[in-house]
Amino acid sequence: QVHVVESGGGLVQPGGSLRLSCAASGSIFSIDTMGWSRQAPGKERELVARVTSDGFTDYADSVKGRFTISRDNAKNTVYLQMNSLEPEDTAVYYCNVLLQDNYRRTIGNYWGQGTQVTVSS
Repeated sequence: QVHVVESGGGLVQPGGSLRLSCAASGSIFSIDTMGWSRQAPGKERELVARVTSDGFTDYADSVKGRFTISRDNAKNTVYLQMNSLEPEDTAVYYCNVLLQDNYRRTIGNYWGQGTQVTVSS
């Protein structure tokens, strides 16, 4: 009943920037954590960044200082601003949304379809 849709991927040259968006819709009770993961060719999926409802953020070491995660709670949307992109950032980026009840127990775990980010000269 919950739909998660990513957008904003594309082709960018090294050193460039992209901004990914992810909007959740449907039967939403309460969203706690929203995050981004990625899977590059030949590599396992890894967590890139996450942000909780109270604003706590966490980043993979490989993107610290370059990526910024943010959210708009009124729009049920999370963003990933990616700067200083490098070829190793090339991957399919997936949005993850955790729904929780008012006791902060997870009641839903939803993923988007992914958006391709390609960093190449």
